[in-house]
Amino acid sequence: MVAYPTHCDQSLKGHKGPISQVCYNKTGQYCLSGGRDRTVRLWNPATGMELHSYNGHGRDVLGVSVSPDNARLASCGADRAVILWDVGTGEILRRYTAHWERVNGVDFNEQGTVLVSGSFDATIRIWDCRSSNFSPIQVLEDCKDTIMSIQVKDAEIIAGSTDGKVRTYDLRNGKLAEDYIGPPITSARLSNDGNCILVSTLDDTVRLMDKANGTLLNEFKGHKHKEFKVESVMSNTDAYAISGSENGQIYIWDVLEGTTVKTIQSQDTIVTSIDYHPSDVAMVTAGNDGVVRVWS
Repeated sequence: MVAYPTHCDQSLKGHKGPISQVCYNKTGQYCLSGGRDRTVRLWNPATGMELHSYNGHGRDVLGVSVSPDNARLASCGADRAVILWDVGTGEILRRYTAHWERVNGVDFNEQGTVLVSGSFDATIRIWDCRSSNFSPIQVLEDCKDTIMSIQVKDAEIIAGSTDGKVRTYDLRNGKLAEDYIGPPITSARLSNDGNCILVSTLDDTVRLMDKANGTLLNEFKGHKHKEFKVESVMSNTDAYAISGSENGQIYIWDVLEGTTVKTIQSQDTIVTSIDYHPSDVAMVTAGNDGVVRVWS
């Protein structure tokens, strides 16, 4: 039994054009994708079935997220909008339009009451999903350049920016920690134990950082990542780091050793986005060929 996914079980086809992001819901029963065709699509990764297509963005969809109770989903895009959807009906519940540039990432808090978005306008905006007020309840303006990636966990926001810094906002205590990495960051994601941040940068490198003190714990190389947004993620046990690549491959590294344990040729074009199943040995990947692939 291999401890990481290597076999492509399903190829989910439906998007017309490149996919910007793919993610699982909280249980891993469904996955969600958004792309250049302006749609958000909900899939059953086990059967390969498309369950719903959500249409409402005026331009590319750049980020997607599912609420913890699976009842709502959020998307953001090049039309500067953040949209909150009802999963079942496909109805738009809220459309937030206060960003003044493209919105690259969006995420729910653990309770599903708040949305956090990060934009090309270098701001992070926080929205109350329950309020009828469509203005952000908070705007964070510490980043000096585009925010490429946003993640919310407990009362923390992890933001990766092209200004080369990872920022961790502790909303409970009103604290901000900044870690200077250097090259532009396209992805910053917490490990599952919440102690480390996996950071992808435009110098063909993925770095594992200690969240508490910003120490570099390990570096992972071999993949191509020079000019486009490519994401990386930890396996659900935190034993492996996994990244897409601009040459169409998926790289899997042993976190402790820092060695490449597997490279998978997924497609001919960029593998942009990747998410790991919350409990199984499985992952979903997507990129410029417009296909979501399910691996086990």
